[in-house]
Amino acid sequence: MTVTATLSLTDGRYLARLAADAVHARLTGSPLAATIPLDSPLRRDGASFVTLERAGALRGCVGSLEPVQPLHRDVVRNAVQAMRDPRLPPVTAEDWPGLDVKVSVLGRPEPIAAESRSGLLAVLRPGEDGLILRDGTRRATFLPAVWAKLPDVEQFVDALLRKGGWAAGEWPAQVEALRYTSTEYRDAAPRPQISA
Repeated sequence: MTVTATLSLTDGRYLARLAADAVHARLTGSPLAATIPLDSPLRRDGASFVTLERAGALRGCVGSLEPVQPLHRDVVRNAVQAMRDPRLPPVTAEDWPGLDVKVSVLGRPEPIAAESRSGLLAVLRPGEDGLILRDGTRRATFLPAVWAKLPDVEQFVDALLRKGGWAAGEWPAQVEALRYTSTEYRDAAPRPQISA
């Protein structure tokens, strides 16, 4: 049984709050206090992505695709790393009052038996599937939440191909496609300002 199947809504909300607390602790230089009961599903290995947005603009998104550590630790690590997403300027105390924190808990990726781009387009489930494309040297993923911005299947796949450094509209040799589901939890702004 995957960790996603055992999480309650309370667990998910706790993870989103934990991610927000990790960002706040890093911004203020204070310790992160978190108590996870020994029997909590949050102690099971899990994979997550943490997305930081301010007024709808992406401020960072970092995650893991495979469960390699307890879920609560994975969320904290990804929250702190999302603050320094190399594609964007670092998150600062000025961002904090308007910062929305989202945690996506991922199901285990499963291979898609698609030998071509058209085969992949035919079996993808818009709004439901996260997608991983990988070959021997490159890997790219879109969370299921990306369907909200790219609802057309062809646009979704082409944008992911470009993200991975492949040509859009083509099917690279040796590429493997995997799908996964995720459950998203949110800790939303507004927040009190961080005093100097």
